[in-house]
Amino acid sequence: MNTNNTDSNSYLDMQLLRFTTAGSVDDGKSTLIGRLLYDSKSIFEDQIDAVQSSSEKRGLEHVDLSLLTDGLKDEREQGITIDVAYRYFATPKRKFIIADTPGHIQYTRNMVTGASTSNLALILVDVRHGVIEQTCRHSFIASLLQIPHLVVCINKMDLVDYSEEAYNKVVEQYKNFAAKLDVKDIRFVPISALHGDNVVNRSENTPWYGGETLMHTLETIHIGSDENHIDCRFPVQTVIRPHSDEYHDYRGYAGRVAGGVFKPGDDITVLPSGFTSKIKAIDSFDGALEEAFAPMSVTLTLEDDIDVGRGDMIVRPKNQPVATQDINVMLCWLNQEGPMAGGKYAIKHTSNEARCMIKEILYKVDINTLHRLESDKEIKGNDIARVQLRTTKPLFVDEYNTNRNTGSIILIDETTNETVAAGMIIL
Repeated sequence: MNTNNTDSNSYLDMQLLRFTTAGSVDDGKSTLIGRLLYDSKSIFEDQIDAVQSSSEKRGLEHVDLSLLTDGLKDEREQGITIDVAYRYFATPKRKFIIADTPGHIQYTRNMVTGASTSNLALILVDVRHGVIEQTCRHSFIASLLQIPHLVVCINKMDLVDYSEEAYNKVVEQYKNFAAKLDVKDIRFVPISALHGDNVVNRSENTPWYGGETLMHTLETIHIGSDENHIDCRFPVQTVIRPHSDEYHDYRGYAGRVAGGVFKPGDDITVLPSGFTSKIKAIDSFDGALEEAFAPMSVTLTLEDDIDVGRGDMIVRPKNQPVATQDINVMLCWLNQEGPMAGGKYAIKHTSNEARCMIKEILYKVDINTLHRLESDKEIKGNDIARVQLRTTKPLFVDEYNTNRNTGSIILIDETTNETVAAGMIIL
């Protein structure tokens, strides 16, 4: 990357798209990510040389691009992806973070981790097999986590001679299943990750396809309205008191905007105290700002010297989250061992922490059929269930559907410090 000032600034100002990839074990996810990195020229030459020599050692006629992403030794040996890996690359139009998640059922929790912050999910489907159990599972999780955009990549088109009929059959199959999901934007692309058809460059093998290539979709899809810019939410992470001669009386509240737009002069209320004030200024690393919105990290200073600390939330007086100690959540259990009966856990919500107990398990969800299992309430690793939690103090929550930041929680086992569950709040 050129390090002159203008180029550095334009690179920093580029919009960031986070996306997750999901598919069954041999649907070609790693090859697709390798192809995106390779064709967008985001790989160093020594990496390409290493992959070429590995491919030759295996006796392959082509360069196995999946080796670019299966970085762990176990993954390379087994030829599968087993953990979430984050890949970073950029084109002249956008920066990208890929959460590469495993396809196996036993790694559902890894997909939840990778998908929780994504703007978009790439769902890979093998055109020969169509929509299978894992496709349904991954699509349901994407819907549950309210990922705004789904791109269904119908892969291995080269193995069906780029048949339009085979492609349309899978599109129809997926649309029938997706009618039950809560996803507003679903797109389909016929690709061959192995040969690069419609990944970065348009393919001559699919003259019947009039849509965009995958890369063009990733570069141009509109994500500006994915955040909630209506409900003002600012969880305070830390109080900044420099105590220096220059900033002797400075008291700022640093955090990440979780929703809405904040401007100097706005009336605000601090929760839980209920004290009111006005925003005096909004400071950032680059200087004072005229406004701040999600997901910017900023420091707010207030007109009045009131008591504000970590875990408090700055909101608008007439637009406040729900303060409650009884929280209904759709919980994805991440730990292999299920919850203990009446088990107590630490709960983290934005920058706030409390303790909680699982009061009641209402039902589990059969991820393949989306049916409720009201008779089976035994939660194990990778299960998704609706439960009721009781917390030791009120949390300031929104429904996950309206704000992914203030509508999500995690549970932590206090004895091991492990994150055992992630939850989406339902009001």
